[in-house]
Amino acid sequence: MRLIDSANSHGLAAIFAFPAAAREGALIAYGPDYVHLYLRAPLYVERVLKGTKPADLPVEEPAKFELLVNLKAAKELKREVPLSFLIRADELIE
Repeated sequence: MRLIDSANSHGLAAIFAFPAAAREGALIAYGPDYVHLYLRAPLYVERVLKGTKPADLPVEEPAKFELLVNLKAAKELKREVPLSFLIRADELIE
């Protein structure tokens, strides 16, 4: 990603709301588990096909969030990640 590369080249720690961004080189990513959200989509399609009006469907908030920490990016940026982040992280990227 150009934004991540630009931030890293200027020594800035990039933090994103998309968990995949940490795998691309961002320091930290925190956001909803999009796979879980995508798995819920067919349930909405089924209800619409059975006759429910889309306006009558409830809006669901994400039930699961992910915290990813890219230790490789932290080392390259010479940043220390607090232990509390490392303990809470769903995934550590080395």
